[in-house]
Amino acid sequence: MPIRISPSILAADFANLERDLGRIRTADLVHVDVMDNHFVPNLTFGLPVVERIMQVSALPVDAHLMIEDPERWAPKFAEAGAFSVTFHGEATTNPVALARKLRAAGARAGIALKPGTAIEPYLEFLAEFDQVLVMTVEPGFGGQSFLPSTMRKLHTVADAVRASGRDIWLQVDGGITEETIVVAAEAGADTFVAGSSVFGFPDPEARIALLRTAATAHSHAH
Repeated sequence: MPIRISPSILAADFANLERDLGRIRTADLVHVDVMDNHFVPNLTFGLPVVERIMQVSALPVDAHLMIEDPERWAPKFAEAGAFSVTFHGEATTNPVALARKLRAAGARAGIALKPGTAIEPYLEFLAEFDQVLVMTVEPGFGGQSFLPSTMRKLHTVADAVRASGRDIWLQVDGGITEETIVVAAEAGADTFVAGSSVFGFPDPEARIALLRTAATAHSHAH
C-alpha cells in the first residue's frame, strides 16, 4: 500500500509560498486548507490562491474545504484543476450528489469528518468517494495536538474500505508527527497531512522522508 505525504501550506511562510512549495518537491500532494470563518473560526485561502499554487507547483493540489455551502464552491476548485477536493460531511445535506459533481469535473472526491462526527452514517456511500479524511484535531487551526480517540473511527472506515475492495484513500489531518503518524498508519491511514512537522524544520524534504519511512514501517496491510 503506497504511503502518501501531503504537506499543509498552512504551516508554510505565506510571504515566500513559491519558495516553500519548491522545498517539498518529494511530497505526493500539497494540502491546501480553505477556511471561510463560518464553518470554522478561521479564515485562510480562497480559490485565487489555490489557482496560483497550481501554476507554480508541479504537485497535485489536495484541497480541504472547511467551508459552508460546499455545493456552491467545491465544484469551482475541481474545475480549476485541483486533483482532490474534500468537503465536510457536516456542511452538506447531500454528500453523494456533491461527490458526483466533483468527479464529473475531473477531481477526486473526498469527504471529511470532524473528530466528534460518527462515520457509520456514511459507510453505505463509501463507493461514492475517492478519499475519506478523518480529522485528528478539531478543524480550524494548525499546530493542534493529535486526538488518539479518533483512531477508533479510522479503524472502522479502514475495515469498511478493505471489505469493499475499492481504492479509497484514508487521510488523517491534525497533529501528525513522526510519533503520531505511526499510530495513524497502524489504524489504517495511508495519506497523511503534515504541517509544522514538515515546514517547521530547516530541511522539509528530509522530514517528508522521515515521515514516509515511519508510516511505511507501520502501515496497515490492506
